[in-house]
Amino acid sequence: MHRVTSINSAGQWNTADAADRVVLDAGDRQRRRIVFKGEKGTEFLLDFEKPVTLHDGDGLMLDDGSMVLVMGAHEKLVEISAGSALDCVRLAWHLGNRHTDVQVIGDRLRIRRDHVLEDMLRGLGATLNALDAPFDPEAPAPAQEHGHEHHHEHDHGA
Repeated sequence: MHRVTSINSAGQWNTADAADRVVLDAGDRQRRRIVFKGEKGTEFLLDFEKPVTLHDGDGLMLDDGSMVLVMGAHEKLVEISAGSALDCVRLAWHLGNRHTDVQVIGDRLRIRRDHVLEDMLRGLGATLNALDAPFDPEAPAPAQEHGHEHHHEHDHGA
């Protein structure tokens, strides 16, 4: 079985050079260790020390020098438009406050279809457009040693 030795970012390599391809949804493109099987039968192991986020169009360099194209599977999404940049930031804040995966496409946002979120966004003045497309949400911020730690001290009347 082949091993992935490096990842070439989308747009930084010629996709016509790909020997095989894998089609993955956004969840399957966030991995540390997994065995993949390409559409043409190439089996390979992705095994990195820390989880990586693969993007639509990335190339996986295998130990034999061949490349495997990563394609984002089409998912049911909604594209969100706002009247102004400030309105868009406000919408993004509300989505982030709900820990929603968000993709930024120019001056628009994309999320997975969710009728509750869609109703909220409409109520905030957003224009929504349903579509099926690859979903490439923003990667989570790296964990920080002293980041979101919560300490709860209880007074037990001692």
